[in-house]
Amino acid sequence: MWTQKTIQITKKSRGFHLVTREIVESLPELQNYRVGILHLFLKHTSASISLNENFDPTVRADMEDSFNRIVPQDLPYRHDMEGPDDMPAHVKSTLIGASLSIPITNGQLNMGTWQGIYLCEHRDRAGSRKIVCTIQGATN
Repeated sequence: MWTQKTIQITKKSRGFHLVTREIVESLPELQNYRVGILHLFLKHTSASISLNENFDPTVRADMEDSFNRIVPQDLPYRHDMEGPDDMPAHVKSTLIGASLSIPITNGQLNMGTWQGIYLCEHRDRAGSRKIVCTIQGATN
C-alpha cells in the first residue's frame, strides 16, 4: 500500500533542528504499517534533511559550526540577490541532501537508539518548510 502527503515543519532559526517528533506526529498512518519505508523529500534548496545524533544538543550546535567553516558565507559568490546567506545555503543543501528513506517496522520508524531526523536550516530568516512524506509497505 502507498500513502503520500505533504507536511509543513514550523519555522526554525538557522541551525540543525531535531524534528523527528514533529514528523511522526504528522503521520498517524505509520501505525498501520507492519513493514515498509518512509521516504522524506524536502521541497527546498536552502535547507536539508539528515539523520544524526538525537540526544546531545551540542552535536547540533557543532554541526552548524562545522558547516559554517566548510561553507563560509564571505566567499565572493556570484549568486547573491537573496542575501549573503543564500548561496552558502544552497551549497550546504547540496552537501547534506534533500531526502531520506527510513525503514518502518511494526508501525514505528526503525532507527538506531541515538538517531533522529534533522531539519538543517541554512537561512537566517527562512519560513516554514514542506516535506513530502511517502510511505510504501505492507499494512496490518
